[in-house]
Amino acid sequence: MILLTLITAIGLSGIAAYYSIIGLASIFPGAFWPVVAMGGALEVAKLVTASWLYRNWKITPLLLRTYLSTAVFLLMLITSMGIFGFLSKSHIDTTLVTGVNTVEIQTITTQETIARDRLVYLLARSKDPSTASNRLDRQIQDTQKELTALTNRKLPLLVEENKLTVEIGPIKYVAELIYGTEAGGIDRAVRLVIMIIMVVFDPLAVLLLIAANISIKERENEGNVPALDKTKVENEKDLLRPAGSQIQIDTSNLATIGEVPKPKNKTPKKKIMPKYDYNEQFSFKEKK
Repeated sequence: MILLTLITAIGLSGIAAYYSIIGLASIFPGAFWPVVAMGGALEVAKLVTASWLYRNWKITPLLLRTYLSTAVFLLMLITSMGIFGFLSKSHIDTTLVTGVNTVEIQTITTQETIARDRLVYLLARSKDPSTASNRLDRQIQDTQKELTALTNRKLPLLVEENKLTVEIGPIKYVAELIYGTEAGGIDRAVRLVIMIIMVVFDPLAVLLLIAANISIKERENEGNVPALDKTKVENEKDLLRPAGSQIQIDTSNLATIGEVPKPKNKTPKKKIMPKYDYNEQFSFKEKK
């Protein structure tokens, strides 16, 4: 689980870094490769700083701790801004293609309307014998060819517009769900979705990296716990045994209890005779 968390954090950070770097390069197109190098270095520094700061939080001076925490937060904000730029550019490109296609279709539709009106007018004149002529017949044929050419130009554009409509269909329904059918709802819905992704993407990667460090640190602490002395544990259990409970004693190592044998060949003690005869009248005299 620790390895999976670490791999997920690094993978998510890598994808966020890619989106962020491309987004920042789009914001500063005049210095593409320098921005790419700068963004890559900042992303690696952010992950290393977050990991080191967690592991050395207690021993880090307050000033350094404050600066590193602020730097990590600002780098997360920069990454999120890069992601916002990348996704916004993608949406703008799609909208631009759709807009150009729509404008061209509208132009062809206007030309078709004018050609149809002209054809109706020419056909009306051709029915009048006083205005009918070969020149009018040629104009009618040219107008019909023009309408056919306009239709052939319009068909591929309609197919392309249908494809673009299918692509933006999901966000269109989201926009209608949130904002209804008001103008500009699609753009507002896209910005809302991008903001949600931006808030979750990079912070989740950093927090997963910290979570992996927590798991690794807990595993290291478990490995440093000394092995318990079984004899000591058993003795402590005996001390904590409740009063009145029976204790089983192994009698295999106990000596047989019986009468203590008298020592053999022991030299008898010599009886000491008193120096004075205390039964005599003058007992202070030495006994004869």
